[in-house]
Amino acid sequence: MHTLKAGDKAPSFSLTDSEQKTHILQSYCNQWLVLFFYPKDDTPRCTVEACQFKKNYADILAMNVRLLGINTDKLDSHHRFISKFQLPFPLLSDHQGEISKLYGSLFKLGPVKFCKRHSFIIDPNGKIAKIYRKVDPKNHSQQIITDLKVLQFL
Repeated sequence: MHTLKAGDKAPSFSLTDSEQKTHILQSYCNQWLVLFFYPKDDTPRCTVEACQFKKNYADILAMNVRLLGINTDKLDSHHRFISKFQLPFPLLSDHQGEISKLYGSLFKLGPVKFCKRHSFIIDPNGKIAKIYRKVDPKNHSQQIITDLKVLQFL
């Protein structure tokens, strides 16, 4: 069950990236933020999605938008994934799944847990502007850019 909706305050988070830097929601006040949750580093569909974000990253930054990937993999997995594909944006580890659960993006089956492929656009006031629960990895980054162009001018 997904309880978050557009207009809600984004759940706060404090997660570490592969460079040991901690990212907290409050650090992104006064700018747009895209959080993309994805199941697993270096798997075919997740690689397509990450590489499409890489391809469009300059356009995303030019819109004064920050991009963060999140899943339950450990930091060393993120580091290898970033290095292998030269990803220019941080990947955060939510190894316990606590933040993913807050966003309605955690899938858990017994001891196995991973993130669902969901994304969130968070506005400069910390509110959720758009939620994507059905994501096509091939065109999602372009969809985000198109929607941001509309949202930033509302």
